[in-house]
Amino acid sequence: MDQSSPSSSSTTAATTPLLHHQQPWWRRRFQMKNSLSDELSGAVGDLGTFIPIVLTLTLVSHLDLSTTLIFTAFYNIITGLLFQIPMPVQPMKSIAAVAVSETPHLTTSQIATAGASTAAVLLLLGVTGLMSTLYRLLPLPVVRGVQLSQGLSFAFSAIKYIRYNQDFIASKSTTPRAWLGLDGLVLALSSLLFLVIFTGSGDYNDRNESDDDDQPRRRNSKRLRIMGSIPAALIVFLLGLVLCFIRDPSIFGDLKFGPSKIGFLSITWNDWKVGFLKGAVPQIPLSVLNSVIAVCKLSGDLFPDRAELSAAKVSASVGAMNLVGCWFGAMPVCHGAGGLAGQYRFGARSGWSVVFLGIGKLVIGLVFGNSFVRILNQFPIGILGVLLLFAGIELAMASRDMSSKEESFVMLVCAAVSLTGSSAALGFVCGILLFLLLKLRKMECSGLGFSKFKFESAVDAETSSIP
Repeated sequence: MDQSSPSSSSTTAATTPLLHHQQPWWRRRFQMKNSLSDELSGAVGDLGTFIPIVLTLTLVSHLDLSTTLIFTAFYNIITGLLFQIPMPVQPMKSIAAVAVSETPHLTTSQIATAGASTAAVLLLLGVTGLMSTLYRLLPLPVVRGVQLSQGLSFAFSAIKYIRYNQDFIASKSTTPRAWLGLDGLVLALSSLLFLVIFTGSGDYNDRNESDDDDQPRRRNSKRLRIMGSIPAALIVFLLGLVLCFIRDPSIFGDLKFGPSKIGFLSITWNDWKVGFLKGAVPQIPLSVLNSVIAVCKLSGDLFPDRAELSAAKVSASVGAMNLVGCWFGAMPVCHGAGGLAGQYRFGARSGWSVVFLGIGKLVIGLVFGNSFVRILNQFPIGILGVLLLFAGIELAMASRDMSSKEESFVMLVCAAVSLTGSSAALGFVCGILLFLLLKLRKMECSGLGFSKFKFESAVDAETSSIP
């Protein structure tokens, strides 16, 4: 017994730490991967695209803001807990662009049918597994080209937001922005400088601080860690909210409490026809590429220690969200690689960031309802441009892993066509064709020249061996 006690004690010592550190499955699944301040800061990372589109649809197409906020709040909460990453919920951009550019503008019912039609296609692709097959077959350089074009498109729009006043109803830039004022260039540039100083290039959180052996490097690492703990994006966003009331104090009197009444839309056959042909047809390829394919690939890049998202599940998620909300007049939404990049850029590392965002939307939708549009209408556009700029650059930087000149060539052609033609689908098709052409060129060259090359090499070798 005495001889066995050391063995048993050592076994206990070896197993006790494992038992002590083992956490319940629910705690491992739902724990925050970053500090609370960073998750909150990351939550506002995609609002640079969300706010302008929602505001435009509300003013032009009479979108029910309260209903949209409430439904997108539930989308945020559910997808955050389901996917365990900062999965964004963003407007379907092509449908929004068509809704405000068409004459006459698309009605709320036509916008809803466009979203529902797109959702039905994505849900079908997801549940049948066709989306997963497509995801496996797509060449990486083409996906990177789509991401690069989308990121640069966001960045270009962000620069316009910063430099010029915006008429969202007409979807165009107007006069150059004044230097001074509550939405001036000084404010936008100061916000930009503040974010650069406190977030850097976005990689300070991923440093391996144990490698810093010398004292100066440890001090510098500690300083960066302290600066990184400040929720810079959240501070900038809250500053914008405060400035809304300073710019127009009459907002206080216009706010009305309580949500709008939620009910089913009245939809006609003509609404289905117009919504599908004008809204869904251009939106479907964009949703497949940017809302599913690019999101899954980007999630693998940003979170290499976690299992890559299933393209089928992401596609089914987009379909389910809209097949529920669009019938009630909620804005058609999708997941977007730009939103994921923006939230990650400002500190979001888990699904809790979008859960917090969803809670905020839910509170606003229930308390202020449609009157919240008065606040959004006064939000400094320059600050939105700054947030959008960081999101776009983060998304574009995902394309930096191309390892050969051929891959970079395909990626850049795909991006260039997408940007010039303002169509991700067109750039995608050109990228696929170019990729196949380059592969075919290699096959032809090897097939025609292999035997000759081998023969000549053998003759050369034999000749060289003769004295």
